[in-house]
Amino acid sequence: MTATRAEYCVVACAEVWRGAGEILASPMGTVPGIGARLAKATFSPGLLLTDGEAMLVGAEPGVVEGWLPYRRHLALVTGGRRHVMMGAAQLDRHGNQNISCIGDWKQPLRQLLGVRGAPVNTLNHPTSYWIPRHTRRVFVERVDMVCGVGYDRAAAAGPSATRYHHIHRVVTDLAVLDFETPDRTMRLRSLHPGVGVDQVREATGFPLAVPDEVPYTREPTPEELRLIRDVLDPRGARHREVRA
Repeated sequence: MTATRAEYCVVACAEVWRGAGEILASPMGTVPGIGARLAKATFSPGLLLTDGEAMLVGAEPGVVEGWLPYRRHLALVTGGRRHVMMGAAQLDRHGNQNISCIGDWKQPLRQLLGVRGAPVNTLNHPTSYWIPRHTRRVFVERVDMVCGVGYDRAAAAGPSATRYHHIHRVVTDLAVLDFETPDRTMRLRSLHPGVGVDQVREATGFPLAVPDEVPYTREPTPEELRLIRDVLDPRGARHREVRA
């Protein structure tokens, strides 16, 4: 079976939680949500997923596994036992994220979501990002306002900020990126099939670390494709978020 770009993105998001153990997975967005459920249904069965309120749910729709009251949710959030996958209006080479505004925060050109929980997320447990449109408008030299904290700012703040700080992956519609470089700046980890290194560089507004050899993002297995298409997303919502 031939996989679509959206299905490669689902698998790349699922891989974010490989080997995570019994932690709370908090995917934000359609493709990350399918990815987290795919991970739980296959190689990371210990993941905890919520319905967004107080129930722990299974990978398949309608399955309730337990109860997670708000006080216990906060304990997971602040103790490193959660891995969130957020979006970003802007993201720089150090992993600083902006979801608040475009332009000077004193008089922004565009008002967005606001800072919300991004600082707490990035400083208290692992964080990854999902970017459905990899463009220079998102991947910028300097974010207009820091919401999610990047490696440079966490290091400058000291041990209290770096204890749980870990930006694990950035998954886009073109590639997978990480920060596994000596100076903790963004690196190209894998390319989705049909995408070239020059295409990713052109869509990124800062110099990107690129290894001599860049592998392709792994292909979904036949069983993963069956789960994605027949169980987790039979209506094809993934293709409305990734159209390539």
